[in-house]
Amino acid sequence: MLDLPEYTVGKTIFGNTAAIAAAYEKFRSQPIDEMRLAGDRSCPFSMKRLTLAGEASVAGVGTFKGSRKQTITFAPSSRPGWWIRRMDQPEQLDTLVDISNLWTSARNLVLRSGSPHNYLRMVEHIIALKLGLGVDDLVIKVNSGDPPLFDQSSLPLVKAMEHAKIVEGAGEATFVTVKEPVAFGGKRGDFLLFLPAEASQRNLRIDCAISWNTVIGEQRVLFDATPETFRYASLARTNATHRQYLLAKTVGKLFAATRHWGYNKKNILIHGPGRFYTEPRFPHNGKFLEPVWHRATLDLMAALALTGSHRFVGTVVSYRAGHTLDCDAVRSLYRNDLLCYL
Repeated sequence: MLDLPEYTVGKTIFGNTAAIAAAYEKFRSQPIDEMRLAGDRSCPFSMKRLTLAGEASVAGVGTFKGSRKQTITFAPSSRPGWWIRRMDQPEQLDTLVDISNLWTSARNLVLRSGSPHNYLRMVEHIIALKLGLGVDDLVIKVNSGDPPLFDQSSLPLVKAMEHAKIVEGAGEATFVTVKEPVAFGGKRGDFLLFLPAEASQRNLRIDCAISWNTVIGEQRVLFDATPETFRYASLARTNATHRQYLLAKTVGKLFAATRHWGYNKKNILIHGPGRFYTEPRFPHNGKFLEPVWHRATLDLMAALALTGSHRFVGTVVSYRAGHTLDCDAVRSLYRNDLLCYL
């Protein structure tokens, strides 16, 4: 068993302080299943702003329109930040990947600006690469609001960026962190803690724990966000209960919120109370850590990527949290003037 770190819970920004304290005690008692820490907390990327040398595209079955192939292209940019360009809507301006352009986080992250039709759904598995690979400036080109799904989760996107070559652009990278330790509480025993980076630190550390009443059970990982760790974790697929999968394939097709036509038994992890219905990944000491690695990197890091053109650094602790709490917390950092530059 690995040693358990202690964290300062800090000031409660929203949620119930007593409930957060009680949930924190449960989190503390949960052992760490896997740890991937760097030797120090210096920047794992170049201190220069990073972009791409060229373009790279990858195609997959549409998430919400499974009968159609969808293509995503990563392209270099001289503008700070990540931008979404709907090629099928040339009259619309690009959408900046930023918390101010978040339309909804109810089931997945949807970014939108301008026209209600100028959106991209389920962006989390794409924009998580911003912090995972340290790329500061690029354009995401798509021909619809429906992103592609892959049997290897987000690994094809990582490979596309590697193929395009990550290079230094103009200017120095900018970093933001929280001014002080802060806590955000949900309504089901979930919480997030944000702790500031010290003056010499330029990296992101995540301690993430989940607890499911299915075969997934309790899982926890502690890691520093580096290209190597993110590439490793990018193979972790989203998960759904067997009931959710059946809903998506039957009456769920009638409703936009559950119309995941692209889901199949290769590109998601399906689980139930006592068994996995698809082959799980990331075996480690008798567990399959695919759900927690997906949650920690392709979900949580996506929300942290919504800090515009800046790299978020410091330590984030997540217990049983999900998309909505993640995004509400990031939005609250801005609303309460809790961020500062390093």
